[in-house]
Amino acid sequence: MIFFEILRVAMDAIRANKLRSFLTMLGIVIGVGAVITMVALGEGAQRQVEEQIAALGTNVLTVRPGQGFSRGVRGSGARMTMDDVDAVQGNAPAIVELAPEMQGQLQIQFGRTNANVRIMGTTPNYHRVENYTVSMGRFFDEAENQGRRRVAVLGGAIPAVLGVEPGELLGRTMSIRNISFEIVGILEEKGTQGFFNQDEQIFIPVTTAQFRLLGTDRVNSFKIVVQDQASIPMAMVQVEEILRREHRLGIGEANDFWISDSTQFLQTQQETTQTFTMLLAGIAAVSLLVGGIGIMNIMLVSVTERTKEIGVRKALGATRKAVLLQFLLEATTLCMAGGLLGVAFAYGAARVLADAAGWTMAIAPNAVALAVAFAAVIGVFFGIWPARRAARLDPIVALRYE
Repeated sequence: MIFFEILRVAMDAIRANKLRSFLTMLGIVIGVGAVITMVALGEGAQRQVEEQIAALGTNVLTVRPGQGFSRGVRGSGARMTMDDVDAVQGNAPAIVELAPEMQGQLQIQFGRTNANVRIMGTTPNYHRVENYTVSMGRFFDEAENQGRRRVAVLGGAIPAVLGVEPGELLGRTMSIRNISFEIVGILEEKGTQGFFNQDEQIFIPVTTAQFRLLGTDRVNSFKIVVQDQASIPMAMVQVEEILRREHRLGIGEANDFWISDSTQFLQTQQETTQTFTMLLAGIAAVSLLVGGIGIMNIMLVSVTERTKEIGVRKALGATRKAVLLQFLLEATTLCMAGGLLGVAFAYGAARVLADAAGWTMAIAPNAVALAVAFAAVIGVFFGIWPARRAARLDPIVALRYE
């Protein structure tokens, strides 16, 4: 009963100065809201990366040319050709599917509209390797690839680039580098990956790109699909052995190619995002400390203003413990109330940022609980000194205070 009586007195003191109490809580509100919002931003970014990796597939390897050697000197321009692709395709048992990527940034024309987009020469299985879905028409087949046919499949964003409805493009003819191509299919949009919009591409048979459009057998990279994630190390070893043999690399010579898998990219992105999130949350937590200092200052002012009241209470039998508990409860209540308001502020800020900036936000319950608990700890930590000062006042000196 004594505790509840002390709590009632503390609440009365807070209500007696509503505006000052609110301004005191404001630092805690902003601090808690900022911490939760920053963590939500980091969580959202991490989930977005995980979704992108899931869309690419966690059992996909990417092989790219690296740095080559000329007369013992490392330099750029290492070659990777269709011969490398064929060698890996026929001699690596761990591989389920393989698709080369022969790219070029070329001018296209449809009607009166011109655009400069990425042209991707690849094989008919590319949409399976990269998890593309054909929304209209079809992907080109092996017969068209072997026959070097001039057929094209458009990425999901190409119709918007051309300013034409997708249904109006299917079966029509477009020009790529002044060569006519029949549009046989349109893909569903997958979204942006990093700084690259993977929907702003046009896919054509790799033989057509090699002999009719680009005039080279060099590939920019090739994608490999293995059975599952556990097969990735074996596949990487097999591919490395084949490519080292094809490139005639001796013992001790470094690879002139790179082999990477999406899980490595995911791990790197997660570590970067976590570091970024912790940095932002740490900066935001500084405002919590500032808010705590503000509460300590106000509580010290409150002790000074209520010195005579403290003297009266002590004269009537209030113990040091009761006075200490009263002022400690006031500080803690201010922080807890500020923490709860900060949670509401964080949810509102997350909604506004998600709608206005298009950011992915994910408020984690553990971040909310941690921020509120931290606010309570700050209330106790910064409230203990003013409370102790009030509890140690001499009642005779306090009664004579003017």
